[in-house]
This record gives sequence, structure tokens and C-alpha cells, in this order.
Amino acid sequence: MLKTFVIAENQRGLLIKDGRLINVLEPGRHIYFDVPGRLKLECVYAQGVFASPWAEIMEKRHPELSARYLETVRVGEGEVAIVMVDGRATYIVRPGATAYVWKVLQDVTVVRVNVGDNPRLTKAELVAYEKATATNERSTAAIAIVTVGETEKGLVFFDRELVDVLKPGRYGYWQIGRTVTTKTLDMRPQPVEVTAQEILTKDRVSLRVTLTSFVEVTDAQKAALATPDYQNHVYRLVQFAVREAVGGRTLDEVLNDRETVDAQIVNHVRRELGDIGVAVKELGVKDVILPGDMRELINRVVEAEKTAQANLIRRREETAATRSLLNTARLMEDNPTLLRLKELEALERVTERIGRIDVHAGSGEGLNVLVDRLVSLKPRD
Repeated sequence: MLKTFVIAENQRGLLIKDGRLINVLEPGRHIYFDVPGRLKLECVYAQGVFASPWAEIMEKRHPELSARYLETVRVGEGEVAIVMVDGRATYIVRPGATAYVWKVLQDVTVVRVNVGDNPRLTKAELVAYEKATATNERSTAAIAIVTVGETEKGLVFFDRELVDVLKPGRYGYWQIGRTVTTKTLDMRPQPVEVTAQEILTKDRVSLRVTLTSFVEVTDAQKAALATPDYQNHVYRLVQFAVREAVGGRTLDEVLNDRETVDAQIVNHVRRELGDIGVAVKELGVKDVILPGDMRELINRVVEAEKTAQANLIRRREETAATRSLLNTARLMEDNPTLLRLKELEALERVTERIGRIDVHAGSGEGLNVLVDRLVSLKPRD
């Protein structure tokens, strides 16, 4: 009996007889004489990776067919293979793996890289390889991409061992046979807020103190390796320092001498911090919060102090005014002309409050007599 097979242009046909591969059919129509049930055809797309058990059979039992249709990529330990399809990196083959790539419709080349000697990709390699697909599914990507910001420094670890310190930029590392982890540190001063610390002063007054500090990384490598979290480390040191500084002082000393308290806290933190690649640029008490009853009591004390100061100033002014008045009286007593001027000033102040004045100079009396009678600073008989 005759059996007809039709192969499309983008396909190839695997002709199987009695369960054995006997040929690979090109596109077109093919007619074979077949005893019913002996011939079988499998049509496969002749592009990309040929992920089929027949690929390995073809390589071992029909090497001439494998060489004609497939590019066999077998990767040894310590290296990785990048399959270039039409000049573009398309697949990445890991160590110990084998990939069969169709080469009948596309130009296929292979680039091999020793990942042990060259763990870091160049910028050109990173751009070319980062979108390539791994031929076997793994939980981790073949390339670990590290991005470091403009104000940051990056640290790269291979199996938790520091291997590189990076400047700002974008980098790639082969994650083949190793686990690549990264950490970035901002090199700008970072604020660290220490809030709501309940502290008992020397005179047993409970306070809540809030502090602000600015911490700057001076050595990224030391800062990353010396402590798990340098900001939390500084936070704890500030807590201990503020308890020591405030707990050894009375409430009045804390409120009236903030600069000394700040200086003691800064010196304590810098001394205990040591050389871990981190510097405390600024640190100071931001707020001191008192309990409600204590705050009310202090407000009354301040109010009483201000009232006493105001009374003292008022008495000083009254004394000065009285002394000035006494001096003026003595001058007028010795100078009649000055006394007359003061009488006229008194008359002027009186007339300022009067809307209208009618003067009747009768019986030969003039304005001068009226003024003498209206305002007189002479003592009465």
C-alpha cells in the first residue's frame, strides 16, 4: 500500500519504521510503499532547540543526519555556551548539558566562555547575552545583573565571599557553579531617627527624648562586613549614649545645657562605633517631652519667673521716672523761666482735651491775667 507524507517548508519529517528512525524528510510530498502499521511520520518544526529524545538517537545512530540538520552543543564543566542564531544570542547552555539546535533555516554559531576564569561579563557581553534563554529550566538565572546607583557603591559576593566592590553602573556576572548575591550602600549621609526613649533623670523625672543623627558610609567594604546592619548598630549605640547622658543629669541640667548633652552623646557614639567604615556627622537632641503634670508645673514656674521679672522692670522704670521728676522740680525751683514754660506745657495739654475756649477779657484784664489764674504751679497760702 502507498502512503503519502507532506512536509511544510518550516518543518522536517522524522520517518520512523518499526519504532526506528530511518530518515529525515525535506519539505515536499513523499510517497512510500508501506505495509500497514510499519511506517510512521513525526513532523517537527525545524527552528530553535530540538528538545526530543530523537535528537540524541539521531546523534548516536545517524551521525550523518545529525551533522546535516543539527548543531550539537555539549558543554563541559567550568564553561558556558552561548548559541548565536543569525548573529543574536538566543540560548545559554549550562555546564554538563547538551542542546540540539536546528540549523537548516538559520545560521547557528556557538560561543564558549570559561566562567571560572571570566566570571564578570563585559558591558558588550552583558548587552548581547542578557536576553538569551537558558535551554534547561533552573531556579536561578544564568546571569546575575547588578545595578549600582549614582550615589551608591555595590558589593558582589560569590557564595557569601566578597569578590568585588563596584562603582555606579550596570554589571553582569555568570551565575554558573556559584551563587551570586549583591548589596548596595548609599554613600550619602542618611538620617537615623531615635524616637520616644523613656529615660529617668537624676532627680527622678521621667522624660521622653527624641534624637536625630546623620550617618555616612566612608568605606563600603568595612560597613558591609563589620555589622549586619550599620544603621541599626548606630541606632543602638545612640540609645545607650542618651540614657547615660540624660540619666546622670537633673531635669534643669538637661533643659538648660543641651549643647553639653549633645556633645557627650556624640563623643560616646563615636568612641564606641570604632572603625567600621561609618561616620556619625551630626547628632543631637531633637525634642524633650515631659509628662503632663510635670509640664504644667514647669509652665507655672516659668510664668512666676516672668511675672517677677516684669515687676522688677516696672519698679526700675518707676524709680527712674520719679528721679527724673525730682530733678526737673529742682531746676524749676531755681529757674522761673523754666517754671513758666512748664505752666504753658500744662495749659497746652489741658486745651488738647477741650473743643472750644471763649476768652472774655473784661475790666482791663488781659489774656496774661487769665493764664496766670488758669494754671499756676505756685504753692497755695
